[in-house]
Amino acid sequence: MIPSLLPPDDELELIHTRSYQTRVYLTGDDEVTVRGVVSDVKPPGLYLEGDPEELEIHQMHVELRVEVPSLEITAVQVGLLNHPHESCRAIEPAYDQLVGLSIARGFTKKVRELFGGPRGCTHTTALLQAMAPAVVQSTWSVMVKKARAAEAGAQARGEAAGDADPFAEVGPESVTAERRAKFASNINTCHIWAEDGEHVTGLKNGAVPEAPLQIRRRMKELGIDSSSWGRSG
Repeated sequence: MIPSLLPPDDELELIHTRSYQTRVYLTGDDEVTVRGVVSDVKPPGLYLEGDPEELEIHQMHVELRVEVPSLEITAVQVGLLNHPHESCRAIEPAYDQLVGLSIARGFTKKVRELFGGPRGCTHTTALLQAMAPAVVQSTWSVMVKKARAAEAGAQARGEAAGDADPFAEVGPESVTAERRAKFASNINTCHIWAEDGEHVTGLKNGAVPEAPLQIRRRMKELGIDSSSWGRSG
């Protein structure tokens, strides 16, 4: 079992636990597969007095195949493994409507339109809304893996590979199209990425994005100079 990230709750009376888990896999040169699950669990003895076991009320699974960088959904699998009513699973085919949609801005609204209220399963729809940001976040990983592969190929050919690295120190005119598109997709998604903010202004002027805090800390622990982040060679 994955340990809880929540603070200790020994002094509190637990009455319900909802858990989400999402994993994204690279399944092709331009494709990722995302798997998600939501689970609702009641503590022992709550519904059935004297029962020593937890009671899982809901367990819904969703698997999506998604093209990158368009983020278009190309295949869907939905399974309700634990559900309170015999007829709950009848809604599973409704989620085939996700095929052709893009997990981008407006996705949450579209999901509500398609599956809100009696048109869907509340818990499956909530899971979808939790999975979408994970897919978007995974595109950074896809970009890094592509850059590393391009760098390795260039090195094998004895060529300079700096421009293949999405975090390489390059001027505004030589930034790759993919990097520009990735940064553009983040504009106004949060306060850091405000279009008139310091971060975005710096990127537009050719500033090199520094390594994320977690990476800088880990590099320090490993004795690696953080200024080497994203540099080839």
